[in-house]
Amino acid sequence: MADPISSLGRTAQADLAAENRLKKIEDDKRNAVQSGQAPRAAEPADDRVELSGIDARAMAAPDFDSEKVERIKQAIRDGNYPLDARRIAESFVSLERMISGAADR
Repeated sequence: MADPISSLGRTAQADLAAENRLKKIEDDKRNAVQSGQAPRAAEPADDRVELSGIDARAMAAPDFDSEKVERIKQAIRDGNYPLDARRIAESFVSLERMISGAADR
């Protein structure tokens, strides 16, 4: 058995096979339309979500201080929100260690 030096022949065969598959799909569609059996799109199923009492209450009432959030947003808009670059960097390093430690397990 001989190994080919290049895969050019195989590539051409694969391209031809893919082209033939596409042509067959197009022919099947055309034949279906001509015979009056046009392909139908799948009908969507009726989806429904039901929340338990606890879930509904959790979604309805946020568990945070919305006034504080608004004060922080305004301080950021005004450029008055203090940022500690070192503390932010340390948090990223800590998070990275936590993530890489979890990946090693």
